[in-house]
Amino acid sequence: MLPVDKLDALVRRFEAIDAELAHGAPDSATLVRLTRERSELAEIVEAVRGWKALVKEIADLKALSEDSSADGDMRDLARAEYEEKSAALEETERKLQILLLPRDAADERGVILEVRAGTGGDEAAIFAGDLFRMYSRYADLQGWKVEILSASEGTMGGYREIIASVEGRGVYARLKFESGVHRVQRVPETETQGRIHTSAATVAVLPEAEDVDVEIRDADLRIDVFRAQGAGGQHVNKTESAVRITHIPTGIAVAVQDERSQHKNRARAMALLRARLFDRQRLAQDTARAADRKGQVGSGDRSERIRTYNFPQGRVTDHRIGLTLYNLPEIIEGSGLGAVIDALVAEHQARLLAAEADG
Repeated sequence: MLPVDKLDALVRRFEAIDAELAHGAPDSATLVRLTRERSELAEIVEAVRGWKALVKEIADLKALSEDSSADGDMRDLARAEYEEKSAALEETERKLQILLLPRDAADERGVILEVRAGTGGDEAAIFAGDLFRMYSRYADLQGWKVEILSASEGTMGGYREIIASVEGRGVYARLKFESGVHRVQRVPETETQGRIHTSAATVAVLPEAEDVDVEIRDADLRIDVFRAQGAGGQHVNKTESAVRITHIPTGIAVAVQDERSQHKNRARAMALLRARLFDRQRLAQDTARAADRKGQVGSGDRSERIRTYNFPQGRVTDHRIGLTLYNLPEIIEGSGLGAVIDALVAEHQARLLAAEADG
C-alpha cells in the first residue's frame, strides 16, 4: 500500500520550490539548495503524477466495462484495456516504492576512485590497470568525465596505484558497490608453463565531498612540496610542483604530482583529502548503525573479497549476491559492467524493501 499522504506532500513541496524559484531565490546559496532539492524530487513527482493519472484511467475503464447502457464492443475493449492498465499499475507502484526507499545523500555525487594492486606482484599491477580501464570505459558510456589525480605505474604495466575523480550525475549510486577486493584467475603473459595464477586488487569508491561536508582548519594541515618523481625515483621535472598534504589530527596524508603546476596539484590534493575525511566520517556513522544492516549488499568492509574474474572459464562471480556471468570479456572491457551493477542495485533495493516491510 502506497503512503498517499506522503506522496501528496512531496508533490506539494515540489510545486512550492517551483513557485519560489519563479519569484527568484534571495541568494546564490538558496538557489543552489532549492535547485538540488528540486532535482532530487523531480523523478518521484513525475512518477506520482503518472500513477495518479493511471489510477483515474483504470477507474474510468472499470466504470465503462460495467456500464450496461454502453455498447457491448466498447465494454469488451474497456475490460481488455482495464486488465492491461492494471498490470501497468502494479509496475508503477513498485517503481514508486523503490523511489520512496531511504536514499544515501551522496548518491547523486561524483566519486574519487582508487584502485591499488594487491597480492600477486606484477600481475596484480596489470590487473589493477585492467580494472581502471574497465571503470573508465564504463564511465565513458555513461557520459561521465574521468580525470586522473595520481598514478604510480607498475614495472610490467598497469598500476601499483591509480586515483581518479569521476564526475557526473549519480556516479556514486552506480559505483558504490564496487569497493572491496577484486580477484583475478588467469595465466600471466610472463608465465612460461601455462599455470593459472591468482592475483588481487583493491578498489575504493569515495563520494566527493563539498566544503560544507568537512571542516578542515589550516592549522591542522602540514603541506610539503617536492619534485615529482618517475619510475626508479628519478626526478621528472626541475621544479617542486608535487604536493603532499597531511591532516595532522587523523594522520591522513595525500600526495599529488601529476600536474606541473603546484597550484593545481594542491587543489587536487585538497579534494582528495576532503573525500577521505568525508569517507572516514561516513564510515564512523555506518559503524554506529551497524546493528541493523539488513539493507546493505555485503559487509561494507573494503577488505572483503567481492568479485572473482576467472579468465580460463570466461566467468565473473560476484560473491555477495551469488551472481555468475559468463561474459567476462564484455565486463572487463566496460560494456558489460552495467549488468553486474544493475544486479547489485536490484538486490540492494530488494533488501531495503524487505527491511521496510519487516520494520
